[in-house]
Parts: sequence; C-alpha cells; structure tokens
Amino acid sequence: MAEIQREPVPRVDTGELDVALAFLEFQRHCVLKKAEGLSDEQLRRPMVASGTSILWLIRHLAGCEREWFGRQFAGGEPAEESEPADPPAAEVIAEYRAAIVASDRIIRDAGDPEALTAILIDGVRKTLRWVLAHMTTETARHAGHADIIREQIDGATGR
Repeated sequence: MAEIQREPVPRVDTGELDVALAFLEFQRHCVLKKAEGLSDEQLRRPMVASGTSILWLIRHLAGCEREWFGRQFAGGEPAEESEPADPPAAEVIAEYRAAIVASDRIIRDAGDPEALTAILIDGVRKTLRWVLAHMTTETARHAGHADIIREQIDGATGR
C-alpha cells in the first residue's frame, strides 16, 4: 500500500534546543495527523485488545505535556482530575494543541537545554534536555501506535 501521509523528518540543525524541539514538534504533528479526517466514532474506536484508540492516545499525550513541561519542569500545579470521562473529540484535540502551545512557551522561555526541572525526578533535578528527550520518545512511541490504529481503521499509512 502506498504511504499517503508521509512527510520528511525535520532538517533543522541550528542548535541543540532548536533540533530537539523540531523533532518533538514533528512527532506531535504525526499524532495529530492520524486524527485528521476521522469521525468521532473512528477516533474513539479501540483497535487493539488494550482498548487504545487514537483519541485516547491524544488525551494521554496532552496529560504528558502538562505533567512533564508544566509540572515537572516548570513547577506548576498538578492537573485537576475533574475532566469529563468522555469529552467531545474536538475538545480533546483542542486540549492537546493548547498543551503543546503551553509546553513550547515553557521550553522557549527556559531557552537552555541545561535548565533544570523544578521537581526532583528520582531524587535529582533533570535537565530540559532530558525532559525533551523523554517527551519526544513518549510522543514517538504513541505516534507509532496511532499509525497502526489509523491503518486498521481506513488503510492510511505513513508518518
């Protein structure tokens, strides 16, 4: 099957923070692209035994953005647990986009890969570099899951 959602990886090579952020942005984009053109039902449809859906992945990643950049790195308050159990798909996607904007602002405001987390992780403060690598890995892992789920739904492939 021909890849119909394929895009090149970033070519940015202007500095450590620029490169790290470009690759994280690329992975985020890949996740969001998997949701494009799908109905609410398709976004919610679990395609694996664990019950994972594209919408679940997006909601999970929004929480990861808030946790790792907003709380662990910047020292913000933990996210409230009062979110509705079954919000509209458009709301979940909008929340992910808003979490990305907030994370990017935190990253750019820090401006230094050596900046340290506000919260101790395993008893030490980690660098922004570490948080970026962690979130890029987490997002890429789930982008792969979304890619497989999307292919199962309608045959669309590619990164």
